[in-house]
Amino acid sequence: MLPLKFDEKGLIPVIAQDYRTGEIRMLAWANEEAIKKTLETGYAHYYSRSRGRIWKKGETSGELQRVIEIRVDCDEDAIVYVIEQEKNRACHTGERNCFYRDLEGKKVEKPLPFEALSRLQEIIKDRLEKRPEGSYTVKLADEGLDRVLQKFGEEAVETLIAIKNGKKEEILYETADMLYMLTLALTMEGVEITEVMEELIRRMK
Repeated sequence: MLPLKFDEKGLIPVIAQDYRTGEIRMLAWANEEAIKKTLETGYAHYYSRSRGRIWKKGETSGELQRVIEIRVDCDEDAIVYVIEQEKNRACHTGERNCFYRDLEGKKVEKPLPFEALSRLQEIIKDRLEKRPEGSYTVKLADEGLDRVLQKFGEEAVETLIAIKNGKKEEILYETADMLYMLTLALTMEGVEITEVMEELIRRMK
């Protein structure tokens, strides 16, 4: 293992980054023992400066963080836990991540671009589970996979035409429609966006 540079208290900052969405879920601290426990168990362990002890994320709340990998920064004085947040709420406030406010204290609702498809799939799953009245997603899903695939085909053709016409606004609009329909179809078939991204990664040389 690389010789990590702990501070004078034997601690190192740890960023928890979501494997699926890429979002930063939280920032905490770890000592050498917490990192060893993380490696041994596969679940995120940190060191609480206020309580003076090691803690396993989610041991009381159930918000466990399964660690996919650990990355070290260039100066070896900070690390990243790449995690899967099991219940999707990392912050003790109940928010999905701890960085949910701007400098004015206003809540930030807008996902970043790299989160978009995974977050879209989360919303689609939520709609299909809770079935809110008037939901377009629920209406389409109830009409069946063939209907969704038909809509996907229509949007794909419209996207091709927009690209052929070379009008950027049309390209953006039609591509977004197509990606929505594709994500809905994948969700109905039990395919995760993350799995598609992993396949793309596998093909990278």
